[in-house]
Amino acid sequence: MTSSSSAGALVAAALLAVSTPALAHVTFETARAAPNATYKGVLRIPHGCNGQPTLKVQVRIPEGVIDARPMPKAGWTLETARAPYAKTYRQHGEPVSEGVTGITWSGSLEDGHYDEFVFQARITDAFAAGSTVHFPVVQTCANGTEEWTQIPAAEQDPHSLSHPAPGVTLVAAPGASASATAGSLAIEQPWSRATPPGAKVGGGYLRITNKGQEPDRLVGGSFPLAGRVEMHEMSLDGTVMRMKPVQGGLAIEPGRTLEFKPGGYHLMFMDLKEPLRAGQTHKGTLVFEKAGTVEVEYAVRPMGAQGAAEHKHH
Repeated sequence: MTSSSSAGALVAAALLAVSTPALAHVTFETARAAPNATYKGVLRIPHGCNGQPTLKVQVRIPEGVIDARPMPKAGWTLETARAPYAKTYRQHGEPVSEGVTGITWSGSLEDGHYDEFVFQARITDAFAAGSTVHFPVVQTCANGTEEWTQIPAAEQDPHSLSHPAPGVTLVAAPGASASATAGSLAIEQPWSRATPPGAKVGGGYLRITNKGQEPDRLVGGSFPLAGRVEMHEMSLDGTVMRMKPVQGGLAIEPGRTLEFKPGGYHLMFMDLKEPLRAGQTHKGTLVFEKAGTVEVEYAVRPMGAQGAAEHKHH
């Protein structure tokens, strides 16, 4: 064999290896997500089944992932399956006990073509940072299926599987807020906004969920760079947004979530000694009627930030 023919054979072998279906798995474009946040899943379908076109793509939404919303796709029929969840989750402070558990796109994709299928969902706090959430996918073709449903065991390399389910690893963002607990109270994502030089007031935001059977009440708190901490409420009076202090604290009933966010209830850090700068973290306290004093750590986000994880709710 001549050197040129040898080179050609090597190129052909390389191309064959790249195009071999067993190596071209169904995967997510972005295989990382923030814990307890909304995730946009872009499933990549690289080929059909043994030369046959793909006629259907089905993805199963795993337990612990809620509010799944598929993106319609031109030329494809979209169907969703709904069912009760195994447990009740909370979204925007409200209980959620059922939702979309399966998504199916039906159409036609030639074996030699590539395409993407998109959905959005919220990965709840049922999964901790460092864990991987798997979304089993079944790819139905003209003569057979490819079932991308294998979930690796603990410590198993997913690359050792012939048909691994696409996975998303949860990674806490740099500067992400820490969570805390106080008895039956779960305190999530304390954060603040950066303030301009000379500003004397800053804002504090977080979520407090009462997972117990008895009510409690948030009555105060402290912040190291502030002279005092107050609770305020913003509300719409006709066409005017007004802010007023909250007197007597705020109750957190069993099974409910109290959310402090821009435009609603929030903490006010009064008489700031210096500006709050993006990227900083500051430890403060919250004082509860029953749970007592709890230490929390606020992550300072950029000016204009809307949330600790920088994601939008729908």
